[in-house]
Amino acid sequence: MKANSLQALVEQFISEYRGGSLTSWWRKPLVGVAEAQDPLFRVLKRKHGFLLPEEIVNSARSVVVIFLPFAEWIVESNLNPGPASREWALAYLEANQLLTNLADWLAETLEMKGFKSKPIAPTGEFDEEALISNWSHKHAAYVAGLGSLGVHHMLITEEGCCGRLVSIVTEALLNHRTEPLEEACLHKLGFECLKCVAHCQFGALTATKLNKQKCYEVCLSNAKLYIDLGLADVCGKCACGLPCSLKKPTADIERKLFYS
Repeated sequence: MKANSLQALVEQFISEYRGGSLTSWWRKPLVGVAEAQDPLFRVLKRKHGFLLPEEIVNSARSVVVIFLPFAEWIVESNLNPGPASREWALAYLEANQLLTNLADWLAETLEMKGFKSKPIAPTGEFDEEALISNWSHKHAAYVAGLGSLGVHHMLITEEGCCGRLVSIVTEALLNHRTEPLEEACLHKLGFECLKCVAHCQFGALTATKLNKQKCYEVCLSNAKLYIDLGLADVCGKCACGLPCSLKKPTADIERKLFYS
C-alpha cells in the first residue's frame, strides 16, 4: 500500500466520522510509516523499555503513526493561565475516541487484506505509578519521520505540536520513511525560544527536564474540574501560544535562508 492511498483512507474516515460534525475541530491529519525493523526502535527499547513492534505483532513489517492536529480555535482557547480550557479537554477526549475508532478500522481493513495488525490506543497502557507507557506514540512518530521532540517533550510536526497520536503495527509492507530525520525545536537548534517553559506556570518544565509527577498532578486536577466530560487528564499550557503550536517553526527559518 502506498503512502498516498493510506493518507486518503485516513482523511476519508475523519471527514465521515460522526457524519462530519467534528471536521472543524481538526486540521489535515499527518500519516507516517516506520519500518518495523528500524534500529531506532531497539534504541528506544534499551533507553525507555518501550515494546518493539515485533513484540506487538510478531511478524511486523510496518508501524503506522497518525497525528491529528487540533484546529486553531481549540489551541487559542487554552492560552490563558490557569486550568486547561474546557474546549481543550473536550478536544482531547474526542480526538482519543476518533483515533481509537480510526486505528481499529484501519487494522481491520489491513486484516481483511491478509495482514495481521494491531492498533494501539492513544492513551496506550499507561502506568500511573511509573508515569510511562509500554509504547510511545511520539517516539514511534519520530521514527516514522513525522517530527521531532521539543523541550516540552511533545512531538513537533509540520502541523505543530497541538494534537493527538495513534499507532498501528502491521505485517503489511508499507512505504516507509527514507529521508533523514530533522530537528524542529528552535531551542535545540540554538535559537532563542523556551516559550514552552515560560508557559508552564506550575514549575513542571525547565529547559533541561520535565517533572512528570508535578505535570501529572496538574493533569489530574484538570480531570477533576472536567469530570462531567470523562477522564480529561490534560493541561497543554506548554504547547499553546508557541512558534511550534500550529506549524513547524523551522520552516520559516528555512524559507528566510533560501530567499535571503
